[in-house]
Amino acid sequence: MSSESGRRTKGYLGEQKRKFLVVVDDTEECERALRYASRRALHTGGRLVLLKMISPADFQHWLGVEQVMREEAESGARRVLDTYSSLVENTLGQSPELVIREGQATQEVVRLIEEDNDIALLVLGAGTQAEGPGPLVSLFAGAGAGTFPIPITIVPGDLSDEEIEALA
Repeated sequence: MSSESGRRTKGYLGEQKRKFLVVVDDTEECERALRYASRRALHTGGRLVLLKMISPADFQHWLGVEQVMREEAESGARRVLDTYSSLVENTLGQSPELVIREGQATQEVVRLIEEDNDIALLVLGAGTQAEGPGPLVSLFAGAGAGTFPIPITIVPGDLSDEEIEALA
């Protein structure tokens, strides 16, 4: 179901369990976003979807080498997802959906949201480094935020567990 603006309302109206999408990597702010999303899902009866991106630029080699590198990248992505999946299971009591995509992160996030109508919220962690909040936060919270198909929650990377619990 979608509204006149083209935004979806299905996940918001309780017809299905709403899903929270978290793009995972190996940063501290990712762990903060994951903790927030897990606690929020626990408090609202939602589910989590964890997305791990693989960069296609890493595979621009000869065919045999390209295949080996792709398999290694997928194996590494599965390890990252398995680690985060365990954290989610400890908090939420259920396994998250695990998704690995190859491509440009912004395009793949939007594509996944378009494919799964139950994804109702994108949760991103904002870095605290001098370079800024991170590329996904900068892109999604910037000029395109007003037309993004679902709400975006940006979790400050320096929130404590106690602060996250109080907010979620």
